[in-house]
Amino acid sequence: MSIKFGFTQGLNVARLGIDEDQIIPACIMADKIGYDSIWAMDHTNVPQWKNAVVNDAWLLLAAIGANTSRVELGTCVTDAIRRHPSTIALSTITLDRLTKGRAILGIGAGEAQNVVDFGIEFNKPVTKFKEQLEVIEKLFDSNPDKRVDYKGQYYSLINACLQAESIRKPRPPVYIAAGAPKTLELCAKYGDGWIPIGYTPALFADHANVIKNHAKIFDRNLDHFQFANDVDVYFSDDPEESWQKMKNSVKVSLYKPELLRVHNIQQDSEFDFRKYFTEYAMNKPELMEQMKKAALQIPDDVARSAIGVGKPDDVIQMLERFIDSGVNHFIIRFWGDSYFKNIETFGKKVIPYFREKDKK
Repeated sequence: MSIKFGFTQGLNVARLGIDEDQIIPACIMADKIGYDSIWAMDHTNVPQWKNAVVNDAWLLLAAIGANTSRVELGTCVTDAIRRHPSTIALSTITLDRLTKGRAILGIGAGEAQNVVDFGIEFNKPVTKFKEQLEVIEKLFDSNPDKRVDYKGQYYSLINACLQAESIRKPRPPVYIAAGAPKTLELCAKYGDGWIPIGYTPALFADHANVIKNHAKIFDRNLDHFQFANDVDVYFSDDPEESWQKMKNSVKVSLYKPELLRVHNIQQDSEFDFRKYFTEYAMNKPELMEQMKKAALQIPDDVARSAIGVGKPDDVIQMLERFIDSGVNHFIIRFWGDSYFKNIETFGKKVIPYFREKDKK
C-alpha cells in the first residue's frame, strides 16, 4: 500500500493567527503539489491564543473542496459530544457530495477543554462515542425506503432516515481517534482508519497491534485500513537549537499512561491523568501546570523519536521510523512561522522521496 501524506489546519495554524484567506490558497497549492489529504481541526475556540481564527471545520473544508480537485478532506477530529450524530452523518455526506467523493469523517470521543466552557456535560464520553458511531453507521445506510431505528442510553432513532446519498461507496470512510483500550476496540469494529496524536513509533506499533487483534475477533479485513498518524514536523537549519526550544512542549503532547507503559517510564504519583482529561479547561490552568511537570519525566530520546525536526532528510528519517511501525497515512502538523514554505518544502522535497520508493 502506498504511503499517503496530508497536513492539518490545527493548533499549529491557530497559533499563527492564520485565517481562511491564507488557508485556502495554501490548500490549492498542496492539491497541485501532490498531497493526498487536507484536514481541519474541529474546535469551538482555542483561547490560549487570542489572535487565533477558529472557523467551523465543515464549512472550511467545503470551501477548500470547492477550490481543489484531488485531495481528500477530513475533520481531525470532530468530537462526539457537541453535535447530534445525525448532524455529523449529514455533514459528512454533504461534504462528500460537494467534493465528488473526497470526504473523510475523523471523529473522537472529545475532550473537556472543548465543551465544558459551553455548558455541555462531559460524562460517559466513551459510552456516548460508541452510540454515536452506531447511529452514524445506521444513518449512512438509510434512505426513505430504508428507515432505521435505534435505542441507546443517550441517542435514539425512530423510523429515521437521511435523504442524501454519498458519492463514495459504500459510504465516506470513518477515521477514529483512539488511544485507550475501549476506544481502540471501537476503532477496530467501526473504523476505516485510525488517527492517533502524540505517539512515538513504539507506542504506535503497540496500539496498531491492539487494533489488529480486535479486528480478528470481529472478523474484519484490514487490508485497506488507514493507519494514520498526526505527527509534528519542524523544518530548521539548526535541529539542535530548535529541539531545545520545543522539547518540553513535545513531552506534554506525548504524556499519557499508555506511552509511559510502553517505554517503562514511572508515572508521576501526584498527577491524575484521568482528571486532566475529563476536567481540564481554560478555567483550570493548574491542571496544565501539573501536566507540564509530570511530562518532564519523558527522556529526550523517547520524545525526539516522535517528531521530525531539522532538514528534509531528518524529517524523512522520522517518517521512516513510523512507517516501520505501521503508519500508511501521515497527517502533518507543521510548526514554525513559515506556513506556506513548510507546505511547499514537504511537498517538493519529502513526498517525492517516498513516491520514488513506491515505484521500486
